[in-house]
Amino acid sequence: MRSVLRGIATAAIVCATSPAALAESSWRGMLLETVTALCANARGSDAELQTRLPDGVTIRQVHSQSRTGTPNRFVMEIDVAGTGPASLRVDARGGGLISIWAAQNDAEDRPLAQVHMSSEGSGNPCGVNDARRLERDGAGTPQAIVMLDGSLADTSERIDFNPPVPPGPPDTPGMRVAHVDSGVNYLLPEIAGRLARDASGEILGYDFWDDDARPFDLNFGRSPLFPIRHGTAVSSILLREAPDASLVPLRFPRFEMTKMGDVVRHAAATGARVVAMPMGSRDIADWESFLAAARAAPQLLFIVSAGNNGIDIDADPLYPAASDLDNMLVVTSADDFGRLARGSNWGAQHVDLLVPAESVDVTDHRGATVQASGSSYAVPRVAALAVRLLAANPDWTTDELIAAIAARAVPGMDRGAPRVRLGWLPDPAAD
Repeated sequence: MRSVLRGIATAAIVCATSPAALAESSWRGMLLETVTALCANARGSDAELQTRLPDGVTIRQVHSQSRTGTPNRFVMEIDVAGTGPASLRVDARGGGLISIWAAQNDAEDRPLAQVHMSSEGSGNPCGVNDARRLERDGAGTPQAIVMLDGSLADTSERIDFNPPVPPGPPDTPGMRVAHVDSGVNYLLPEIAGRLARDASGEILGYDFWDDDARPFDLNFGRSPLFPIRHGTAVSSILLREAPDASLVPLRFPRFEMTKMGDVVRHAAATGARVVAMPMGSRDIADWESFLAAARAAPQLLFIVSAGNNGIDIDADPLYPAASDLDNMLVVTSADDFGRLARGSNWGAQHVDLLVPAESVDVTDHRGATVQASGSSYAVPRVAALAVRLLAANPDWTTDELIAAIAARAVPGMDRGAPRVRLGWLPDPAAD
């Protein structure tokens, strides 16, 4: 989901220089002057803009998509003395500046800092609204976001990417359930208190992305300066609707999907019987190791999301949802009346259940209660149901568990041919 706020100007700087170079006051001053000038004068001519840019910054060329009139966008190439070329994308809407994106790239195209500026509707037009820089270790791995003040100086506010897991009691009670996602924010007490732990108090979860025992909620798919936090919100539903379960968070190996087989084997080794997987992709090669391992672990029930592309995955497959895996249920989002939710995927052959998952209360990464929608949030509802059923019937096989869930389904309320194989679960939280 993406939201755009009118009147926000944004500048993102990706530097060819080291983090230490950004710390120099002269560089920060040049950055601040540049984005302020662009924010205040985005609709001016190139010549007008040049007169307002700081010394050492020159416009090289502009790639225009309608510089005048109604909504427009242009990309400006500039040179910054001492650091090399940079590019800025400027978006304008109806006379009010919406955003500026400025990027300066090193050989690895690694972001270093980003600034948000308000161009209208405030007492300080084009003043800094939000600013942050990325802190990396010696190997270049992002470690934290450091928040900056209005002059782009460091503040004491820091967002760590891989904090230690808080200590907890050994042998956490409750049926273990694995959750494969972007990780969870285990600093939240409501998450930390529900983590499955071994006899020494160490968590059973694992981070297959970073290869450590800190599966912190973090996905750099959008930007390391504004990471995606998905797993905490999804797991909050699971923990609420399966109050006696203990959580095994497994952060997925985004750049080495061949490790998904290891993820399955790890889940099986913890004694979990249910694996929640609100994820998927179009490339079947990403899932070959997962599918082989899942077939070799018939005691595990995988609850998988159908996706949110508004497509029929029978005709346009996403994986693993479109795979023929006997110990898997594929779920998608429905409204409270049993109709397929707008934007959710379907498939009469490969999608099993419609599940109420629109405007569901979740706890987000900050610990705030918000509402979320989509097939990802159908997954924890069915996973929680499976956990409760197994707690009451621990001797059930996976086939018996699937049959018990399927028996709760009723026909959906969409007109025409069925969109899913089994039907609609009106209330997955009911016992």
